[in-house]
Amino acid sequence: MTDTLTGLAGASEEQVRRDDRAHVFHSWSAQGLIDPLPIASAEGSYFTDYNGNRYLDFSSQLVNVNIGYQHPKLVAAIQEQAARLTTVSPAFANDARSEAARLIAEIAPGDLNMVFFTNGGAEANENALRMARLHTGRHKVLAAYRSYHGATAGAIALTGDPRRWPSEPGMPGVVRYWGPYPYRSAFHATSDTEESERALQHLRDVIMVEGPQTVAAIILETVVGTNGILVPPPGYLQGVREICDEFGLVMIADEVMAGFGRCGEWFAVDHWGVTPDLITFAKGVNSGYVPLGGVVISDRIAATFSERPYPGGLTYSGHPLACASAVASIEIFREEGIVEHARALGEEVIGPELRALAERHPSVGEVRGLGVFWALELVRDRETREPLVPFNAGGADAAPMNEFAAACKQRGLWPFTHFNRTHVVPPCTTTADEVREGIAILNEALAVADRHTTAG
Repeated sequence: MTDTLTGLAGASEEQVRRDDRAHVFHSWSAQGLIDPLPIASAEGSYFTDYNGNRYLDFSSQLVNVNIGYQHPKLVAAIQEQAARLTTVSPAFANDARSEAARLIAEIAPGDLNMVFFTNGGAEANENALRMARLHTGRHKVLAAYRSYHGATAGAIALTGDPRRWPSEPGMPGVVRYWGPYPYRSAFHATSDTEESERALQHLRDVIMVEGPQTVAAIILETVVGTNGILVPPPGYLQGVREICDEFGLVMIADEVMAGFGRCGEWFAVDHWGVTPDLITFAKGVNSGYVPLGGVVISDRIAATFSERPYPGGLTYSGHPLACASAVASIEIFREEGIVEHARALGEEVIGPELRALAERHPSVGEVRGLGVFWALELVRDRETREPLVPFNAGGADAAPMNEFAAACKQRGLWPFTHFNRTHVVPPCTTTADEVREGIAILNEALAVADRHTTAG
């Protein structure tokens, strides 16, 4: 029998490709139409393939490697925990689990003092929804069209983007609403103030016609992630909080992507001084070194289950390896000032550099973001704002974005693209010089997009 460790360490690119094609069933993919790139190693803000090609990662994989690759202290913490206690049932108390929960509650706003651990973000949203329904005794939940909340049954039903379509009909009780998006306003707003006011009135109208006594919760991504890096205009989140208070609704902030330094704060809601009832998290809590997610729960909702059992659980809830990595990650964030670094990177480097880029390229319709969470919206015509590719484009329609992404990769930059946008979401530990290196490559690759504009 082949030694597993030796076999893994000595595997060739050919063997990796062959076994992948034969045995790995990939998510979101037509299996016969993909050829995944084998990755040999990674460090800091870069990963390397088997041919020695090094890529600056402007995607943080799935916007989750906030702390960068192979942070030695985080790796050491996982190794130490594995040597001491690899696993234990959620029914027991465990030092790694309780310390992770304490630290997360410590950085959460207001009275969010308890943590229910999951394996990832989708399960976190599933359980947040369950908590909200049981707490209120109501069944409806308002979810935005421009959203992604995960791929499990309830989370994909909450999701607003096209990834939910193949799973329909889904969980009953989900009601759609339009969130704010000043660049493509559904409310014909002419300013951020108008957009905020009209989006909030729209939310009130939806609640009115649905019957507030039937609505359990409003779920929103504090800053919308894959669907555009949509930063809420001033007053919007405060307005949602007021609506929830008025009608007795649970406010669920999905911070799976936006939390843990990504927006230059521990949690993105901190930008606006808003305290939700539930915050869901995953990704950046430990940068995906070990699968982990969870729900941070307010005292009021936790009290609902003080003497009433909570009807939910997972075999690996609060897994010691994962929790030990979260403890180490939060300590590293504090020791190295990563949240502050992410904030400064957005204000002093990424924002200004991307805005300068927009001045040079007619394909850039808008630049938006904060922290290390930015998007360039690419268009064919700046005046009409026609997207560079149509909504949910595929095949030949998607060619301009595919060509742009290929141009980035050829130059050593791994981009994050979705529809007509490229997102600038490197690890929160990326240096200013590395960011400038990546933006210089974007500058070259955008020439490809420019060819598809009316000015090209």
